[in-house]
Amino acid sequence: MQQQPFSQQQNAQMNYSAPPQVMSTKDLAYVNDMLAWNLLAMKKAHDAAMRCRDIELKTVFEACGQMHQRHYLQIMGHLNNHLQQ
Repeated sequence: MQQQPFSQQQNAQMNYSAPPQVMSTKDLAYVNDMLAWNLLAMKKAHDAAMRCRDIELKTVFEACGQMHQRHYLQIMGHLNNHLQQ
């Protein structure tokens, strides 16, 4: 088997069987972005639902906001579990 050049070895993706004990700065920035995106989507869906007069659309906006709220809380739950361990 021929060995790959160093630059190609760097691009290889590593698979982990368990999450690492320490999060990198880049990991933390990504988690922060995920929280911000879900919070913003939740707020926009809530605002759209409050302004909407069509009952069906209002229901869809409310469900969308609730979904993003669940995602936000799931991410926070994972972070809290990690901190407790």
